[in-house]
Amino acid sequence: MVVGPLDTLAGRGVALAGASSWRSVVADYYELTKPRIVGLLLLTTLAAMVMAARGFPPALVTLYTLLGGALAAGSAGVFNCILDRDIDRIMQRTMMRPLATGRVEVRHAVLFAALLGVGGFVLLYVLVNPLAAWLSAAGNLYYVVVYTLWLKRITTLNIVIGGAAGAVPPLVGWAAVTNTIGAPAVALFALIFLWTPPHFWALALMVDTDYAKANVPMLPSVHGVQRTKIEIAIYTAVMVLMSLALVPLGVMGWWYFAIALLLGAVFMAGAVRLFFGPTRPHARALFKFSLLYLALMCCAMVVDRIA
Repeated sequence: MVVGPLDTLAGRGVALAGASSWRSVVADYYELTKPRIVGLLLLTTLAAMVMAARGFPPALVTLYTLLGGALAAGSAGVFNCILDRDIDRIMQRTMMRPLATGRVEVRHAVLFAALLGVGGFVLLYVLVNPLAAWLSAAGNLYYVVVYTLWLKRITTLNIVIGGAAGAVPPLVGWAAVTNTIGAPAVALFALIFLWTPPHFWALALMVDTDYAKANVPMLPSVHGVQRTKIEIAIYTAVMVLMSLALVPLGVMGWWYFAIALLLGAVFMAGAVRLFFGPTRPHARALFKFSLLYLALMCCAMVVDRIA
């Protein structure tokens, strides 16, 4: 049989379509893990590891801890997408997620989440230490069961109480290096716990109608925009005061104090502008700065601990 130019082009077209299809599948499963959240969690994990080691920890320990943490956090993200697929279809911000659109089947997502979770736990348990593995597992269980299955749909305190799940990675990072839980790691846990409400409520103010449509009791949709602005200001003030209190408590030093004071003042100023100004633009600005704030506070803790 003679193969002509058209046959060759058709074969290339099928090959390209197949490659494109595989890339789409990989992209969908990657999206289910919520990679941006995973990246933020790994940042706080690494910060705690560097603080614990008073420098850069052993390369293999760092690699195994971050890889295990990424797998574990990815598993929690996939389970969250599975359990929330009904409300994800309603909310404009999430309606294009792979499970909401049906691009990924639920049973395949469950298997994927289970493999990631088991893989992350085994990796941490065998190659790092059992304490780090169990802390990571506890954080994931809290996020999936306590926050996603229970708190998220019944109370406006969902973010306040559920925020503890996102604060666990520093404990994992510290435990990975020392096989204990130290005061600086607990301090970073407390900072993230108090940071989560103003960070997430700022996002909620940007997409308030989405949560109302999905019948999710986020603070703005239940108690209104002004009450949310007040709560953001209160939690921001408490967070800043707690961050500064670490110095007289002997957990951090004066290098850290100077940076924490400056960053805290900017965060508080953003909360005040949000309270008095138009909601959406100031909520967006505060949300974006909150991400920078957490990253820079981690850096400040690391520099202070080493210096």
